[in-house]
Parts: sequence; structure tokens; C-alpha cells
Amino acid sequence: MGSFRQTGEFMADTIAAIATPLGEGGVGIVRVSGPNSLSIMKSIYRECPDEVIPRHVYYGHAVDNQGIVIDDMVAIYMKAPHTFTGDDVVEFQAHGSNVSLRLILRSAISAGARIADPGEFTKNAFLNGRLDLSQAEAVIDLIKAKSEKPLSIASDQLNGSLGQEIASIRNNIKDVLAQMAVNIDFPDEDIEQVSYDEFVAELSKQQVRLDKLIKSSEFGKLAREGIKLALVGRTNVGKSSLMNGLLGDDRAIVTNIPGTTRDTIEESATIGGYPIVIVDTAGIRDTDDVIEQIGIERSKNEITIADLVIMVIDGSGSLEDEDFEIAQHIERKQVLLVVNKEDLGVAISESEIEKIQSILNCIGVVYTTVKTIEGIGKVREAIEHIFTEGIVKSDGGNIVTNERHKVALVRASESLAHGIELLDMNEPLEIAEIEAHDAFQVLGEIIGETASEEILDTVFSKFCLGK
Repeated sequence: MGSFRQTGEFMADTIAAIATPLGEGGVGIVRVSGPNSLSIMKSIYRECPDEVIPRHVYYGHAVDNQGIVIDDMVAIYMKAPHTFTGDDVVEFQAHGSNVSLRLILRSAISAGARIADPGEFTKNAFLNGRLDLSQAEAVIDLIKAKSEKPLSIASDQLNGSLGQEIASIRNNIKDVLAQMAVNIDFPDEDIEQVSYDEFVAELSKQQVRLDKLIKSSEFGKLAREGIKLALVGRTNVGKSSLMNGLLGDDRAIVTNIPGTTRDTIEESATIGGYPIVIVDTAGIRDTDDVIEQIGIERSKNEITIADLVIMVIDGSGSLEDEDFEIAQHIERKQVLLVVNKEDLGVAISESEIEKIQSILNCIGVVYTTVKTIEGIGKVREAIEHIFTEGIVKSDGGNIVTNERHKVALVRASESLAHGIELLDMNEPLEIAEIEAHDAFQVLGEIIGETASEEILDTVFSKFCLGK
């Protein structure tokens, strides 16, 4: 399938949709975009003047095609090309009633609009050159952001930071391709030729930039999807109390009865601006209870996929064999050791702590009491420190959160690597040029310069109506 290029001269239909979530609310918005937007405004807005001033707020009444009043509203007309979509846009802001918003939408359809497809407003913005494709995808990430960090990343991408870097890398590769063409087409002319070593040096610089973006995707995925924390420990050491404290809610049952948590409990929260998924695992121990055995097996699976394991031990007494058995189950994971029940007096010895640390890949130890606000605060601080200095530490610069982008970056990097290898082997320049051109094309898919209709359809199908 052929690639699609933005022209900035895309002629769109006039489309309309409810742009706010359905349900009761103070204000709801019906958005109209396209060449007939102004005439639709004049049809629906009863008090509409003959001359409408762009970006002026007009108060009045929305009416249907029979002239019957639907609701009070304000109407705003925004003139192309200085709008989100690049087309004329009108927004009708009425009370957030499903009924009134649907009636206003019906009136817009009667006046010449059609129902917008999911993501069509943003797709039109892309087709009109208002956004590149990576910016369009950032709109989804912004809407779905679960906490401050992914919101900040999406905001940067929406402002064009990632697209600009991809465009910069493409332009540098394009310059290399142009010089390669000169070498290939005019080998005997009195034109300065670029050496293979110079081609290798420039392509290597661009590959380094690509590899940095690829590496950032490890952090980006965690920031977008959430960092998984697994709470482990023998029964009644305080795992459920720790989970409740981190969540600020009594989600897990806390009793003195061993085996109260018989299955994994999973909840979402935020620590230090990062979205996290906390899993309170069933106490790992030998048991004849079939249901508890199933819970323990699930716990082991959760530990396997966790990004960070928090092992809770009882600091008011000595370690037990079960503690060391659990430690052996998690020895390959990054572990934060929480020594709980500090308020009862720390009876555990330093040698015991050192012994269990020798089994674990321990990246921190916290002495605390998880039933207190201060104690939970100490654990949260330790987790946040581990995030910022380890799990989600970033080298700065753009962060890739989109799997489609990562796949394209890997393909581009591999093409450059192969091209560099061919140049180092002194192979014909025409072959290396093919690899560099492949990288150039693949990077264009990220920002939409060379994206196929199939890619565009896949991207915009993920949007909701009204966006």
C-alpha cells in the first residue's frame, strides 16, 4: 500500500460530534468542523448575528430545525486555518445533559454535517498539517495519562518535541543520501566526493541518537502502563497493611489469622508522579488448603513479572526459615526490604539482615511501622528514590512511550547498522544507500511523512468520538 503525505490542503467534510463525556455535568460541548461550520452555527444559534466575529463568545439559545429551543448555550466560531483541525470550527457549549447535547448534534446533522468517525477531528488536523502523526498519537496518551509523569511526557510529545527530533535525524540521513547520490551518479566528474569514512561517521551519529530513543522506551513503557510492585513476605508481617497505607484505603483485609490473603489483590496508585500497580500476594508458605495453594502459585507468577518486589519482614522478632525460603524465590528480582513493626522494638539483628540481603538483589532497606502515616511515608520515599535513580531513571531528552514508534526506531537503527557494516567492508555504495534510504523511510512512518493508509487507520481507530 502506498504512503500518504500531508499536503496542508486537505478538503474535509463538515463533521460533528459530542466532544465531552456523556453523563450529567455542568457543561457539555458539541464540536463542528469543516467548511459548513459557520452556516451550521447560523442555523442552530437563534440569535446569531449576520457578521460573526471569530473567537468571540456568543450567548443565546440552540434551536432545532423547527425553531424549537433546545437549551441555553454559548457558541464560538474559530476560522481556518488557525484552529486545531485546520478547518473552520464551531463549538456549542450547553448544559451537560445527554438529551440536549444529542438534540444539538441532531440539529447540526440536519444542517449539513455528518457524524464524525472516532479520531476524525485529530486525523483532519494531521491531514491539514497542523500536527505530525506522533503529535496526533500524543493526544490519546494525554487523555489516558494515569499520573503526572506520563501526562508530562505526552504534553512534550504533543508540543512536537519527539517529532522534531525524528525530523532532524531524517534530515541528516537525507543529506547523506544526497551526497551518496552524487558519488554514485558522478564518479568521474570534477565534483568533491565524500569518503566512506565520512559516511560512516555521519550515519553512526544518527544511529546513536536512535539508540538513545530506543533505550528511553524502557522508561516510557513503565511511565505509560504503570510500574508493577509485588508485596511479598510470610503471613502476618504487614503486607496488607502496607498495601492499604500506600493506597490510602482499606483494600486488603488485615487480621491476625495466617493466610487471610488467599489470592493476589491488585490496585493502582501514584507515587512520585508515576503510575504504579500494587499487587498484594498471598503469603508464600506450605499449606494443605487447595484455594490458598492456587493463590500462592498466582503470587509466584506476579513476582516474576513485577518491576520491583517489596519484601516485608517482621523486625520485632528473629527471622524464620520461611523468610529465607521466600527470599530464594525472589533472589533474581530487584528488592526493597521493609523491616516492619519498628514500634514494637527492633529485635532482629544486623547479622540477620545481612544474611537475608546476601540472598537478595537488595537495593534498599527501610525500618518502619506501616500502620502509621509516618511509616508509610518512609516507604513511599524509598520507592520514589528507587524509581528516579534506577527503574525509571532517564538520561534526559525525548522519551518514547509508543510501541509503534519503538518498532520503527529499531528497524531504522538496524538498517543504519547494516549500512555502516557494508561501508566498513568497502561494499558498493549503492547497497549501503539502500539501507540508509530504508531508515529514512521507516522514520517517516513515525511522524506520518511516509505512513500508509493502513497505519493511519490503525492509529486513529484508537481514538474516541469527538477527538
